[in-house]
Amino acid sequence: MAFRFFHTADWHLGQTFHEYDRDHEHGRFLEWFLDCLIQKQPDALLLAGDVFDTINPSAVAQRRFYAFLGQVRMTLPGLQIVITAGNHDAGSRLEAPSALLDSLNIHLVGTIQKTVDGEILLDRMILPLRDASGTVKALALAVPYLRPSDVPMVTDASDPYLEGVRALYHALTQRARLLRDEKYPEAALIALGHCHMAGANESRDSERRLIIGGNEALRPDSFPPDLAYVALGHLHKPQAIDGGRIRYCGSPIPLSFSELDYPHQVLLCTLHPSEGLVVEPLPIPKTAHLIRIPKAGAAKMDEVLRRIGEIAADPSVPLGEQPFLEVNVVNDGPDPSRRHRIEQELIGKGVRLAVIRQHQPAEETPPIHSATGTPQVLADLSTLDPESLLQDAFREKYRTDLPQELLVALRELLATEAVDSTAS
Repeated sequence: MAFRFFHTADWHLGQTFHEYDRDHEHGRFLEWFLDCLIQKQPDALLLAGDVFDTINPSAVAQRRFYAFLGQVRMTLPGLQIVITAGNHDAGSRLEAPSALLDSLNIHLVGTIQKTVDGEILLDRMILPLRDASGTVKALALAVPYLRPSDVPMVTDASDPYLEGVRALYHALTQRARLLRDEKYPEAALIALGHCHMAGANESRDSERRLIIGGNEALRPDSFPPDLAYVALGHLHKPQAIDGGRIRYCGSPIPLSFSELDYPHQVLLCTLHPSEGLVVEPLPIPKTAHLIRIPKAGAAKMDEVLRRIGEIAADPSVPLGEQPFLEVNVVNDGPDPSRRHRIEQELIGKGVRLAVIRQHQPAEETPPIHSATGTPQVLADLSTLDPESLLQDAFREKYRTDLPQELLVALRELLATEAVDSTAS
């Protein structure tokens, strides 16, 4: 009999996107996902980290998570659920209710636990998974996000952290092999992880670097070859590594504008006795789309307003489903009315303005010179002239000369300040 499981990760419940709440989108995703589980009737669900967006998730986010688990348990009482912590999660907080949830066949592994002698407790991370007949068909190696203090010490390692991660997965796999050979001869070995693989594509806007200053990218040989499948979280773009046995499923919703064109999906994985591993991506319907104006680069203000005007208006769309808009505008001079003009153009469009990014003009940046035309160098503060400083700063930022009206305003300000100083 084939063994089927879902692989998902990086839910980031509770995320605030440019000050907009994402709870409605997450709610729609979880409604859709529950329907998928009911329809496909898998044997297990694996969630590989970053359940929440922050280590202190809101009450709304936590209610969303536990309500989903409750709905799954009521509708699919036989489904086994394995959840590990990601780098965004507080591992100890995530697994705090594990004594209760274990009784419901929901297993949370948020931390690495050790004996008083520093030995890692491997057995608590190995979870038997059964098919509909009750036969153990897989052993889940539930590894949470690993911090440097979590991994074994490897002597003479060029990168102690990466080698420590590799050593932990190899030791855990060896322990799972022994358990399989003793008790579960039909079981495949499936690992979970929350990490960064070498050569994988990442979104720097929304994926935190895991180890500051380190290489941090694992090689495929960190996962022994007899692992039938490695279910990873952390990178939000779905991708397959090492022939497809190592996979990122991706995030269920776009978490930054750099993820605008990412496919969003969950993976339905089937281990056939004869066919081996078969992976089926199930696309997640988008609740709120992301729009970027222009689609690439930046445009001048008039062009930006023209393109906003071309957006098909649909004010009937509920707030939580309205598209998010990123505007990239050429910063060709100070314009305090820029945001107001964009907001006015968006009235009635049913679009949420998320961010306005200002870009310098495309032409090459000229050397920065002082107002006298000579290269600017460090000088004694007493020799600096406010007019020259303002002219230099304006020229550096906008690549044009200071408008006369600003120069006049500065002189009036300096004159007022001088009178006040004399009076005092």
